[in-house]
Amino acid sequence: MEEDTSPKTPYVYLYNTGHVYDDKPVRVVSSCRLVIYTFPFDIQNCSLTFGSYLHFANDIRMIQGTTSEEILEESQDVLETNGEWELIGISVAPYTLLLDEGSYSEIIYYIILRRRPLLYVVNLLIPSCFLITVDLFSFLLPPDSVDRSSFKMTLILGYSVFLLIMNDLLPVPGDTTPLINVFFSTSLALMVASLLETLCVTNIQYSSRQYSAVPHWIDVLVLRYLAVVVCLPRKKNSNRTSFFSNPYTTEAAQNSSITNISAVHLQRVSGDTPPAKPQPTPLNPALEELRKLSRDLSAIRLQTDKHFTGSTTVEEWQMVGAVIDRLLFGLYIVFIAISFITIICIWILNNSTAA
Repeated sequence: MEEDTSPKTPYVYLYNTGHVYDDKPVRVVSSCRLVIYTFPFDIQNCSLTFGSYLHFANDIRMIQGTTSEEILEESQDVLETNGEWELIGISVAPYTLLLDEGSYSEIIYYIILRRRPLLYVVNLLIPSCFLITVDLFSFLLPPDSVDRSSFKMTLILGYSVFLLIMNDLLPVPGDTTPLINVFFSTSLALMVASLLETLCVTNIQYSSRQYSAVPHWIDVLVLRYLAVVVCLPRKKNSNRTSFFSNPYTTEAAQNSSITNISAVHLQRVSGDTPPAKPQPTPLNPALEELRKLSRDLSAIRLQTDKHFTGSTTVEEWQMVGAVIDRLLFGLYIVFIAISFITIICIWILNNSTAA
């Protein structure tokens, strides 16, 4: 109790029944142990105990003067708070303290207070839900875009600054951690998990040219089964094969053969004896150029085949990244829904139990 600053009243009310009524205002400073697990939707039950510690129950017996409804109505009229708390109920219960020396008569008033959560909902919960929603819609950005990872990193930094600014509004945790702290930690963990998922998919998308062919088990598990689960069917590869031919070489060979055959037949018809060693005919410069061109075209064909083979591998790895991105996006939505519904249900159940 603080120092008695009330005016002195030397008068008492004496009734013909023998009752003596002394009306003296007293200012009492009391403490209440708060249970902040369901903050800011918490309901506190504080108690005030009145009794005599000098006289036993045989000498002084504590009784209730007025009903709980009357006390509540009068208290609500004179109650002054800073606007955060609301008085919703008062109950009275007589109690007897039993000791070895004797028993003491006591009476306990239970004061039920409810916190007004509007301030914390507007300043804490709604901005946090907005940031989670923005992070959720960031999955609509292309997974192979670097802007997506930088965007998610900006969201994480903004959310961290938001928590630092709003740290003064959060209660100081005692024996139990408030559920709203779990909510904020879960939201931050989801943002970090989505950033790691984006980094993984981006690495697959950008480094696919350096990878070898997709392993068989990944091809079966991801591209055949998981792609169907996430409604991302695999693109059918074209079975058409291009064949390249060198008409100049073929034509030159045919012309050379025709020329050789014609020379032999002419020699046989004329009766001339062929020389022992025929002199090699000089190559036509145009034919030599055509042969060089044929070799160049063959090299280009090999490079083209290698390029198309690599493009198929790149497409398969990019398809793997797209399937993983779609799958993790679905798991992200499911986990957010389950976490938020669980936290809301715990808030509701604890409030109904406290009420």
